[in-house]
Formats: sequence, C-alpha cells, structure tokens
Amino acid sequence: MHTEPNWRPAAALHVLQLRATLLARIRKFFASRAVLEVDTPALSRAAATDPALQSFETTYHGPGPLSGQTLYLHTSPEFPMKRLLAAGSGSIYQICKVFRDGESGSRHNPEFTLLEWYRAGYDHFALMDEVEVLLREVLADIAPLACVTHWTYRELFGEFTGIDPFHTTSDELEDLLRTQHGVVPVGLGHDRLDAWLDLVITHVVEPALAPGLVFVRDYPASQAALAQIRPGKPPVAARFEAYLDGIELVNGFHELADPDEQQRRFAMDCEQRRVQGLATVPADQQLLAALQDGLPDCAGVALGVDRLLMVASRVRCLDEVIAFPVATA
Repeated sequence: MHTEPNWRPAAALHVLQLRATLLARIRKFFASRAVLEVDTPALSRAAATDPALQSFETTYHGPGPLSGQTLYLHTSPEFPMKRLLAAGSGSIYQICKVFRDGESGSRHNPEFTLLEWYRAGYDHFALMDEVEVLLREVLADIAPLACVTHWTYRELFGEFTGIDPFHTTSDELEDLLRTQHGVVPVGLGHDRLDAWLDLVITHVVEPALAPGLVFVRDYPASQAALAQIRPGKPPVAARFEAYLDGIELVNGFHELADPDEQQRRFAMDCEQRRVQGLATVPADQQLLAALQDGLPDCAGVALGVDRLLMVASRVRCLDEVIAFPVATA
C-alpha cells in the first residue's frame, strides 16, 4: 500500500514565529554591545578531534587543487572564529547551522542551530554574567527566568550523589548508577573515568536540577576541552555549563591560547580516538598557526538555539521546534 510522505513541518507556525523573534532579539542584544556578527565556513579540511564529537565528511570533486580532498562539516564554528580573533576582529558572534553525526533524540538533531560568541578581555566569570543578561533580555516577556543559581562541579556532584568527583573511581560510580538508579551502562570501560562522571551527570544530576538557570563551573581539568586550567588543589578547568529548566543549554570557556598546549590536547584526543576505535581525523593546523601568532585573552561560549526555543515554547522534544528534523528532511 502506497503511503504519501509527510511533507508538513514538524514545528507549529507559532513556534517558527517565536524562533524568528528570539533570533532578532539575540542580534539586537549583540548590536547594542558592538559585538560583530561574523560568518565562517561550514566546510573545513580539519575536523573536531574531540572523541565525543563525530564529524560528517564529504569529498570535494573539483575543480582546483583540493579535488579529491575529504572535507568535514563543522561541529562548531570555534576554530575559524578564533582565527578571526587572532587577526584582530575584537568581540564577535555567529548564529549558524552545525552538524554532529550520531546525535539524534529528544534533545538532539544531527543538524542544529548554534549561537557562539567570544568576548575579548573577558574571563569565564564575566561571560557567565553576560549569558544571564542575554537570557533575561531575550526571554523577558516569553519565559522569564525563575531564579539563577551557581554551583561548582564538585558541589553539584556532591549535593545529588554524595560523591566527591575528584576522589572517586569508576567502580563507585557504576555501583551508584546500578544499585541506586537502575542504570546499566553498556560498553563503558573502567579506564574512562570522565565518561562515567558524564553518565552520572546526565542520569542522576540533570534530572534533579531545579527550574531556572543553573550555572556549573570548575570542571575537572581532564574535561577542560579548549579551556584554560586554573591552578589549585585540585586544578580545575576554567569552564562552565548552564542549564535552563533542566536542559543543558550553554558551554563556555576562558579560552586556551597556548599553541603548544593546544597541540598536546589535539594529540591526546587523537590517541583517545585510536583507543576507542574511532576514525582518525586531521587536527586544525590553521588554528595552531593562529594561536602561534597570538590569541587575545578572551572567553567564548556556545548556546543551543533550538534548546532555548524548547524552553521558550514549553515543549519537550527538539523535533517540535525544528521545521524539518532529520527524519523528515
């Protein structure tokens, strides 16, 4: 029996209209602060080395010297935006589509809209303040912030699990997940402590978060990604995340500017990819060259626009705020 394809948009018209309103307000917010809107390529010869991110790839068939070259769709505009910063752009922002393979679900779509911005002269504390102001202004008469709370990673983990994440083991975390929360991890080696910590965050901590805006900072140094490391006992990443009504929305860094450390982290990522049986991908040499020339002291943050729209429109699935999610694209 022939079935007609469902060509209609998954998102209701009023949600699409709300998306347009949020985007206009975001642009107005940055224009009022003289932050430059930029546009960088979605295709690159380099890919995300982070083992948690999988890039889509394609082949360019010419003409020109790149004919036959594998190109990757960006998972974030971070690297070319940092090249602009190194070239003297000053504070910048971008709203763009990004692409991540292997991500689909109630809060994921392999193609989604990201707002990313970088503030010259800011650290991650100043950027957290700006994130709060942005959300207050953008959501003012739509979904006003109920409250704002700040936690360190250690405080948050301890509050909801009773475990110190800086002094724990994979065995202890597995026992917590299995015996107290009925979560049975599959295929997760006990040598990957950060993966176990992430699993506890997503399955135990996030569901318990209070409504409103929740900032979490001072992540383990091993989870720094592209953030600086703050010395201390223990040292911590100059990184924060923010949740809005329990939905992970924001990831921000006091940005790493040391080219040698960045090269070391790329190498560590590539080794982790090898150990996990993931595809080898080329690291971004252009970024390393830009860092070598000099990245100004800055903080940067990425905010999921589709997830922001989920909160603003009070729906529970990302498909309800995207005109044509991957299943109907």
